[in-house]
Amino acid sequence: MQERTNIPPNLHRQQGVNHINKVLGYAPMVADGGKAEVFLTAEDWHVVADTLFHMETPREELPEALVDFEREGGSQVIVLTTADLAIDVKMI
Repeated sequence: MQERTNIPPNLHRQQGVNHINKVLGYAPMVADGGKAEVFLTAEDWHVVADTLFHMETPREELPEALVDFEREGGSQVIVLTTADLAIDVKMI
């Protein structure tokens, strides 16, 4: 199991939003047919998962381009949806 560091919740959430913005910026460059696959380190993936699913992040703190998000069947794939893309975010 991954060891978690003791960083302040607001900083953790800010890091998660920053990672989401990077994914949203990168995904169009690797997109094919309205889908993209982006890989994050395990640590960065967990920060994104915490931000979206465990920290009650207010919607207004998330990027506007993010239309929807879900965790695929409890798996380690986070699906981010924008107006143009479905992005599978996976761990390396």
